[in-house]
Order: sequence, then structure tokens, then C-alpha cells
Amino acid sequence: MTARLPVFPLGTVLFPGLVLPLHIFEERYRALIRDLVQLPEGAAREFGVVAIQAGWEVAPTAPDGRPVPGGGEVTLHEVGCTAELRQVNELPDGGFDIVTVGRRRFRIAEVDRSAAYLTAEVEWLPEPGSADEAAELLAARVISVFRQYLGLIRPEQQDISEQLPEDPTVLSHLVAATAALTVEDRQRLLAIDDTTTRLRTELRLLNREAALLRQVRAVPVPLEELASPPTPN
Repeated sequence: MTARLPVFPLGTVLFPGLVLPLHIFEERYRALIRDLVQLPEGAAREFGVVAIQAGWEVAPTAPDGRPVPGGGEVTLHEVGCTAELRQVNELPDGGFDIVTVGRRRFRIAEVDRSAAYLTAEVEWLPEPGSADEAAELLAARVISVFRQYLGLIRPEQQDISEQLPEDPTVLSHLVAATAALTVEDRQRLLAIDDTTTRLRTELRLLNREAALLRQVRAVPVPLEELASPPTPN
């Protein structure tokens, strides 16, 4: 089954069930939000979030503020996730602050660049039903390793491990979105169709990341700290 979706290229990966707030300031995506808001009551107000493989989120503009022809070209990953519009706050300058929630995974069949914003013909990807025994066993192992991982990167938030979901599919999406993974790692996880394989892959990634953290005994310094001048003694 296929459908046509408006597409929002981003430098991140959205997973089903995860919240994604966005600040909308480019005119082409302001138009997208206006179109979604104007849909009739009961219609699905959603768009596809797809990670950028090459290119930039924001289209370059000329000195007069107009978009550079052909300057907004991006190469997209094949698999994305729909974002359902939950909250919309229109700003005085015409932009929007929105809150979305990931819903359904899809694979892009064809991209249409002729409109004000990108649209795509997409194929819906299968979603797992009830978890099997293998997924349940892997989920317990992932929770254990993820707790250790969180303890290494967030030692001041020891209670966060108690908030992890027990449902294997929900857990697999949360871990994929929360762990400090590359876009490529997250993209591979999003493209996996079954929960068992996703959890198995996450277990391997978490063990890798935890081993690296233990080896270097350090967590990357936040960018805001790097930007701050050193404090004199």
C-alpha cells in the first residue's frame, strides 16, 4: 500500500512514539504547516520526517532573502517516519513552534520536488505485532546494558533507569532515539522491520559504546562549555 506524504528533511532520525518539537521558520515549511492545519477535522495531520544523507536542512538564500534556485537540493535516506502534528503555536513573525509524535515507518518510492515543499510516494513498512519470547528475553538484556550505559553518561540521573518501558518494541525505539549514536546507526535501526533484530543490534551497539566510555573514562564536553572562555583561577 502506498501513499503520498509531504516530506520534511532533517539532520536527525524520528522513531515511532517519540516526541519531536520543531521550530518552523523557512517559508516552504511554514506553507506545509499551514496546509496541515487547514485540513478538515479528522484528517491525518502528519508529514514524513526523513534524515538527510547529503545536503543541508536549511536552503541557502540570496542577499535579498530569496531561495537560491536549486540550492536546497538534498539527498535523503530511504526510510523515514511520519510525524503527527499534536501542538501548533503560530509566532508573530509567521513561523511556528510545533510538537509532533512519530507514528509510522515508511520507505520512499519516489520524491517530487515540483511543489513548494517536498512530497513523496511512500510504501508503509510492516510493524511488529505482539512480542515473541526472543524479543522479551532480549529486551531484559537491553534494559540491563542500557542502565549501565546511562550510568556512564548520566551519573547524576540514577533514577532514569526506572522509567524504561517494558514493551520490547517501545523500548527498542526509545533506546535508538536516546543513545548517543550516529545518524547512520539510528537510520539502520529505523530500517529494521522486526523488534528482535532491532534489539539484538542495539545490544551490540550499546556494548560497543559502553566499552568505549569505560576505556576513555570521559564523556564528550557539551558544545556550550567549549564555547565558553576559561574561568581565571
